[in-house]
Amino acid sequence: MFCGEAMTTVNITRDILHRQIRDKRAPGFQRFYHVTDPFIKRLGLEAELQGHTGCVNCLEWNERGDLLASGSDDQHAVIWDPFRHKKLTTMHTGHAANIFSVKFLPHSGDRILVTGAADTKVHVHDLTVKETIHMFSDHTNRVKRIATAPMWPNTFWSAAEDGIIRQYDLRESSKHSEVLIDLTEFCGQLVEAKCLAVNPRDNNYLAVGANGPFVRLYDIRMIHNYRKSMSQGTSAAVHTFCDRQKPIPDGAGQYYVAGHLPVKLPDYNNRLRVLVATYVTFSPDGTELLVNMGGEQVYLFDLTFKQRPYTFLLPKKCQSSTGDVQNGKTTNGVSNGIHLPTSHIRFAGSKIHSSSTELPPHLEKIKQQANDAFARQQWTQAIQLYSLGIHQASCNAMLYGNRAAAYMKRKWDGDHYDALRDCLKALTLNPGHLKAHFRLARCLFELKYVAEALECLDDFKGKFPEQAHSSACDALDKDIKAALFSKTESADDKKANSSIRIHSFSRKESIPEDELVLRERSFDYKHRYCGHCNTTTDIKEANFFGSKGQYIVSGSDDGSFFIWEKETTNLVRILQGDESIVNCLQPHPSYCFLATSGIDPVVRLWNPRPETECENGRVVEDMDGAAQANQRRMNADPLEVMLLNMGYRITGLRGVGPEGSDDEDSSEGQVQCRPS
Repeated sequence: MFCGEAMTTVNITRDILHRQIRDKRAPGFQRFYHVTDPFIKRLGLEAELQGHTGCVNCLEWNERGDLLASGSDDQHAVIWDPFRHKKLTTMHTGHAANIFSVKFLPHSGDRILVTGAADTKVHVHDLTVKETIHMFSDHTNRVKRIATAPMWPNTFWSAAEDGIIRQYDLRESSKHSEVLIDLTEFCGQLVEAKCLAVNPRDNNYLAVGANGPFVRLYDIRMIHNYRKSMSQGTSAAVHTFCDRQKPIPDGAGQYYVAGHLPVKLPDYNNRLRVLVATYVTFSPDGTELLVNMGGEQVYLFDLTFKQRPYTFLLPKKCQSSTGDVQNGKTTNGVSNGIHLPTSHIRFAGSKIHSSSTELPPHLEKIKQQANDAFARQQWTQAIQLYSLGIHQASCNAMLYGNRAAAYMKRKWDGDHYDALRDCLKALTLNPGHLKAHFRLARCLFELKYVAEALECLDDFKGKFPEQAHSSACDALDKDIKAALFSKTESADDKKANSSIRIHSFSRKESIPEDELVLRERSFDYKHRYCGHCNTTTDIKEANFFGSKGQYIVSGSDDGSFFIWEKETTNLVRILQGDESIVNCLQPHPSYCFLATSGIDPVVRLWNPRPETECENGRVVEDMDGAAQANQRRMNADPLEVMLLNMGYRITGLRGVGPEGSDDEDSSEGQVQCRPS
């Protein structure tokens, strides 16, 4: 939507002429018009590449984009000419089990291919002679991902389910790799590394995903320098036990987590719902990190403008009364306790005042359309319209407050936390926003922060005494006090034992202090993308699409792949990509061209279809219905999910949505949850 509007502000005819006349303009033209909204709307199936006999688990373009590599359960790697739809090379990799990762080694002339597989092995192949030239057997469990870096053409890394990240240097004669990061030293013996990626703009940074909600970012150079200095100093000085045992130096690791997930873990564990990062990747400019969180949603983290979670990760005894940022404060000045009254909230850098509520006519129309959708109980449509307005008017408190109301009504996984974030943003812009303040108390209650919800509600009553005895206040007050009375012991645990909530997923009773500190200092997400389902496979990808990462794409357990606008987070396209599950999506480096694969033994290629072409049969028209069904699928019990994946239709799954209960607002009285 917005991208399409943005295109009208440029003169494409002039740009085409300049591209023809001046060669140096061609790359810029190509990047600017790489992926646009009209292209996304016309995206359709171009071809199916036949050649594998098993599930295709991994895809990889070469740097120029004229070759595509694929790896499969059939233990073969295939090199394709994607533009002629032709198989160039089929190679038996020597693996004895499913291949999960393929990578071209940089600066090798597309001659060297690296593969990792379920047989715990990493193999290096020379494609020109179709031979395996190196075989590494250092891992003790399935190898899930390989990563390469242009800055180090002879070096690559692997992540495996033994919890270890290994580094390989082909210049060394040794047939062994070195341990770069051993996650078992931080998370216990049951931790499994699932994915990794190197920052394309600064190859010193490596992102690692594993089971659990935390994603880790490491400085490779700092780790190497630290270990080099330690080894050089062993003969010159006596080190303490702590010095010898410290595997990662201070400052070399930074963690990222969706702020609500650590507290949500016990509930997910009780429902046998596993959280695991199935894919991590950096934006083209290296400033953002995208994570496909299995068992949850897709999250985008800003690596430049970082923000603390709006949650309560620290025990009370560790919280600073001065509101120090190291004690979990958000960057906009709200502490983890959200110390109210809101009249005391001061937000750094905010220059917008509550009086700036007027919207230009075209945005007022969008807001009214969103309000109408809300009135029809079309919560997702309302959220998308409010998001479109916020993208163009990010300083309007009313839009944030209204979107929070829609999130609270929809109740998908993570919606109450996004609503809490919106309420706080609305209060940043307008500290007197009555509805945002009341909704904040409701969100805190729904997120199980019962004591904080009571504090927030009491402050609301003091600030808005005319609302103190409304039916809505009375109902929420009754709910909160009932929860406090019935869960006194658990409430005490929440205050004094939050570290258990943070690391309960690791199934280990003790966690090193360094690890706890890193988790407590984790940064929160910037955007969240909803609609797909990622519970069945642990190799499901999510990627940036476009030279500037304008779009986000992800596979799904329902056999579709989803496309969102990055900045608005709005879902813009769903296409049927597999008979069962879409796992892999790899965008072409320079064209609007997408390769996908999954359970089917084929690779599918997608590009914008001609406007004269007949109807695209792969398009999923009912996007809201598909997204809603996936939320039900994610909340189904494991047996129901298994039956769904076998093709059975299950009715009455425990879920949320327009048919869900609206008990939170059943008696709101004067403080209505409807939008402003």
